[in-house]
Amino acid sequence: MLVWKSFLIAFSVLLPLINPLGSALVFLGLAGEAPPAVYRSLARKIAINNIIFLAIIELLGAAILNFFGISLPIVQLSGGIVIAAMGWSVLNERDARAIVKNKEEESEVRAETRTEYLEQATFYPFTFPVTSGPGTLVALLTLTAHISNREMSRDVQAHIGVFLAVVVLSALVYFCYAYAPTITKIIPPSTAHGILRVVAFILLCIGVQIAWNGLAVLIAAVIRP
Repeated sequence: MLVWKSFLIAFSVLLPLINPLGSALVFLGLAGEAPPAVYRSLARKIAINNIIFLAIIELLGAAILNFFGISLPIVQLSGGIVIAAMGWSVLNERDARAIVKNKEEESEVRAETRTEYLEQATFYPFTFPVTSGPGTLVALLTLTAHISNREMSRDVQAHIGVFLAVVVLSALVYFCYAYAPTITKIIPPSTAHGILRVVAFILLCIGVQIAWNGLAVLIAAVIRP
């Protein structure tokens, strides 16, 4: 049950940030004209890189916080505000391609269409920051802090749920990237943006909830006699 709960929370938080459909548009623009086999090969490598990259962040997140002396309630409050702000900004975007614009601003690299360059660019910029940008890393660190539990068994189950969400999202990334030219012609931008709005509202609510959890602990520590 805890694995399923962690999976749903992580999936809901990371989906609009990774945004496989929106990222596929950016990936398509950077990759340019290429054979379908090249797109599938690149998509497979990017998906694997994304799993490894986010898994490392998930596993080392607690160690990073301990190294800098940052407490869990502070991370929950700060990270919750950041997540809620991201959800709010996406929820209020006017242009259906606005989320794509944000992704493009994170990646200022102009890709060449040569296959050799594309193979070398599977991690940067295709995995980071096009697929998983700074916002994704902040959200994952916040989730890692949020699910941390003193009981080893519950902690492991929670991390398994987050990792499964990363795997599922990376599988979606593979599918969207491998067939980016076809998908961008089939799905209307307005439909994709409508779905993103709903997910953005859920993201806003999750961010507020995480921030409140941290704030409640801080308030209790202040008023405690």
